[in-house]
Amino acid sequence: MEIRAKGYLSPLSEKGKHSLLTYLKEWACTTDAKRIGVMYLILSLFMAVVGGVLSILIRLELMQSGPSIITDDSFYNALPGMHATAMIFFFIIPCFTGVGNFIMPIQIGAPDMAFPKLNLAAFWILPPAALLTFGGFFFNSLPEFGWTAYPPLSTSVYSPIWGADLWVMGIILVGVSSTMAAVNFLATAFNMRCKGMKMFQVPLFTWSIIVTSFLILAATPVLTSALIMLTLERTFPGVFSFFSPAGGGDPILYQHLFWFYSHPAVYIMILPGFGMINEIIPTFSRKHIFGYALMVWSMVAIAVLGFVVWAHHMFATGIAVQIRVGFMFLTMLIAVPTGIKVFSWLATVWGGSIKFDTPMLYALGFLALFPIGGLSGIVLAAVPVDIQLHDTYYVVAHIHYVLVAGSVMTIFAGLYYWFPKMTGRMYNEFWGRVHFWITLVFINVTFFIQHYLGMKGMPRRYYDYDPQFEALNMLSSFGSFVLFAAQFIFLANVVYSSFKGKEAKANSWDDGLHLEWLISSPPDHHNFHEPPVWEPIVRQHVGPDQPGGLWHRYGE
Repeated sequence: MEIRAKGYLSPLSEKGKHSLLTYLKEWACTTDAKRIGVMYLILSLFMAVVGGVLSILIRLELMQSGPSIITDDSFYNALPGMHATAMIFFFIIPCFTGVGNFIMPIQIGAPDMAFPKLNLAAFWILPPAALLTFGGFFFNSLPEFGWTAYPPLSTSVYSPIWGADLWVMGIILVGVSSTMAAVNFLATAFNMRCKGMKMFQVPLFTWSIIVTSFLILAATPVLTSALIMLTLERTFPGVFSFFSPAGGGDPILYQHLFWFYSHPAVYIMILPGFGMINEIIPTFSRKHIFGYALMVWSMVAIAVLGFVVWAHHMFATGIAVQIRVGFMFLTMLIAVPTGIKVFSWLATVWGGSIKFDTPMLYALGFLALFPIGGLSGIVLAAVPVDIQLHDTYYVVAHIHYVLVAGSVMTIFAGLYYWFPKMTGRMYNEFWGRVHFWITLVFINVTFFIQHYLGMKGMPRRYYDYDPQFEALNMLSSFGSFVLFAAQFIFLANVVYSSFKGKEAKANSWDDGLHLEWLISSPPDHHNFHEPPVWEPIVRQHVGPDQPGGLWHRYGE
């Protein structure tokens, strides 16, 4: 089979002709950040399907009270943790990394990432990490301690199975991969910007990648350390006892270490999405972003405050009242920079000449739904309320409005937005809109009623529940089935349009604001034929029938 393509998709030798095997080998061994970004996206979307299947199994079981399709309670106990692991560590974070690899170097005028081989190594750590993490499925020994891996449930006394050890080793490898990628992003952003581009002239998506990379570098080693300590204790239980009270350890220590990473991880999973929204809303409103400097500093403030609120996950552990009050105040304070961003987006939309293409629909859908997750977080920040609602379905609703209505909606917005740039072809707009409306409606059908279930006392992670909750659980399960099925519309649209879609022009939306819209779609191997020069050009209009002025010129 002979392969012909254009742009970065093209074979790199033999005048564009290659066998399929050689073509795949070139992709597997490439150091082109764009190809590596696409491989991240393929892996993350595959793992999203895996995580979605696990969630469907959970919701099938919970449609009725009492055991139904799953007769093994230990298998059910493992499902929530494996679902969360797939979605957090192998879908959301790698997906943002993939988009960052593709778009960030182009936005700052760089030909590639600073360390191309390190970039490739960071990606190829992830597939074996996924095999290790989910290896328990092959050995019939799934870890039952959830994605948090709290001791003593995760120590060898209560979880003496291979699947638990494989899970811990897999997550350690994910941390190594994330750290390598973060170093690369920061080196690229600080050292490879084009001539004339200062830090406060960098596009906001690139800023979001910069701030996220600092978060990863500061937080991930803490989780890695905690998991290494857990591995030592599991492997040599008579020698090491960091977390087991019987040996003088403290299980609360693990919670501090885990949440010191995992609360900043929430912002690792949402700040790049904020960056995507910062690109999409100005493009489709045909205006500059309102309050560029405020948007930058609000991201920095979110990152800083994200490190000082971790103990609000631990209000039910018995920590001192004075400490609880301090963390309650800081948790409520973090809503301020997030609110600044929401109001800046609304101010950008206000008075604009809006085009309601699929990326903009997802951006506006995000603006409508994400505050629900933020406001329920403020509710949980209050100590007495949190103690009452801790480990109930209210918390499940909260985190899913943050990560599904937040991270996943922004991922779809960004993928639709940059799809023409990545593939050189336009997606099908009709099916993009169908995908959006089904997703928007059934996110709410699935998760909104879980707030009510939690307030009425339904605990999360339970195999069975009181029959009074059955009707609402059936409705939530129905919503999840439709929501999951709708994502295959997106996958079909992506696959079909990648080969058969209408060819895209360089500035696919006519109003794209940054350097990626000045080069071909898809870009050439090293992005630019000559080094770009940054130069601001002020837009003179917001008219619906005129193309927008760009912020940069390409070349001297």
